[in-house]
Amino acid sequence: MPQNFIESRGEQGFLLPPDVRDWVPPDHLAWFVIEAVKEMRLGAFYAAYRADGHGRAAYDPQMMVTLILFAFATGVESSRAIERHCREHVAYPVITGNLVPDHVTIARFICRHGQALAGLFSQVLGLCAEAGLVDSGVVAIDGTRIAANASRERNQEFGQIAMEIVEQVRATDEAEDEEFGEARGDELPEQLRTPEGRREFFRRARRKLQGDAGGDESDEDAGPRVEREREFEFDPQRIVARVQGREGWRREAHRQLERQRWEDPDPIPSSREERLLLAAERLEDELGAEQAGNEAYQAWRERGIAADGSRRMAPGTTKAYQLPEVPAGKVNITDPDSKVIPDGMFFVQGYNAQAAVNEHQIVLAAEITNSSTDFSQLDPMVTATLAELERAGVPQRPEVIAADAGYWNEQHIDEIVANKHIPVLVAPDKGSRGTPRKTWTGGRYDWMRAVLGSEHGGQRYRKRRQTVEPMFGHTKHNKGVTRFRRRGRVKVRTEWRLHMMTHNLTKLYNHQKARLAA
Repeated sequence: MPQNFIESRGEQGFLLPPDVRDWVPPDHLAWFVIEAVKEMRLGAFYAAYRADGHGRAAYDPQMMVTLILFAFATGVESSRAIERHCREHVAYPVITGNLVPDHVTIARFICRHGQALAGLFSQVLGLCAEAGLVDSGVVAIDGTRIAANASRERNQEFGQIAMEIVEQVRATDEAEDEEFGEARGDELPEQLRTPEGRREFFRRARRKLQGDAGGDESDEDAGPRVEREREFEFDPQRIVARVQGREGWRREAHRQLERQRWEDPDPIPSSREERLLLAAERLEDELGAEQAGNEAYQAWRERGIAADGSRRMAPGTTKAYQLPEVPAGKVNITDPDSKVIPDGMFFVQGYNAQAAVNEHQIVLAAEITNSSTDFSQLDPMVTATLAELERAGVPQRPEVIAADAGYWNEQHIDEIVANKHIPVLVAPDKGSRGTPRKTWTGGRYDWMRAVLGSEHGGQRYRKRRQTVEPMFGHTKHNKGVTRFRRRGRVKVRTEWRLHMMTHNLTKLYNHQKARLAA
């Protein structure tokens, strides 16, 4: 008797049912995402298109949003991979109606509607709330380091960046001889040794580059950088409260500069020449912030006040401080928004991705920062969580906020407890530390240790390990999100929120399946 095998008929002309609705089972994730997007308000997407219908036909934003959310939910992030799946994966034609958007169209849709895509996070959260997955309880806040689409090797100092720009805008060898004379040619031009000269040099270099490009504005990432006059405001009482001296004023100036960059971000150009100019101007802004902080400190001390504000002193006793002639530090010329941040025993060029997660492992807030530590992220993340819940129409507020030792910030803890009326559990000691720090004893340190050592407090704080940490593990290990694909804080934030909202969608999908199966 011959062996018995199921016959394979590769030459068969038609293998799929004639109705696309029969290609995947009714409980497939694709159908769930389709129905979820139908419940969303997509007015911000449709508003970007002409209402009269003139012009070349575009893909329906509802279909494109469904396609992108389903792709991210199944671990497909590259626009080329999404296009390939539209041709090869049976669930994708169900979503697109047998259309195959090319990868350029997909990438441009994400770039064009980045802000609207990021705004869908709250609507997905609202769907989770309707299913009972967003209730009051312990909300854990944590951050994870994710590499940027940039290399650490591309961090350069101002001198390196400036000389490369000089090489690009120098027209002829005769111009080089006229500019440098008998010098070596590798020194910074004298013009780049003053703030005014650097600003004028950057303006001329940008005009030169735009002229060489023929004024082509087709690149969505390109476009003239708006020159901003940075303004800084200093609250002496707030600064001297921590007895930081001159460094505290400079740190406050840099904090305000970073906040301004978040509120009015620069797009990251695709042109290397434009990115070089942007990187050089970033370093110039940081030197300007340092100068503003130093001048404010000098003015404070000239009033005859000690550095800590505790007593009067004779005017003119402040030590002189010489600002550097050219901007110090380094900036990445591939993604100027990314920073070198510690990740365990190593350092990565990337971002610090933040998330607030409830007891159902639903992400209530998702933000990113390029700060290397979590020290200043507690209050902003709680504020973001409350804002997301309000936009989602969720009346419940977190009962307790839990975070690890990296978030210990007394000012933030007091702000949350006093003004937002939410208890906070933050460990003052790292898990690997056997004994408390010498200066971290008494007061609220010992009080927090006592709370965490109690049965009730310890039980609630341990929920942090059961919520946010498994979510990060699933995202980075199972879904392979270890590097952002896009550049710049705006696009990276959109990408991170896409990952988190599709995580919530998948959680909601599994919850609905389990409820129907019960």
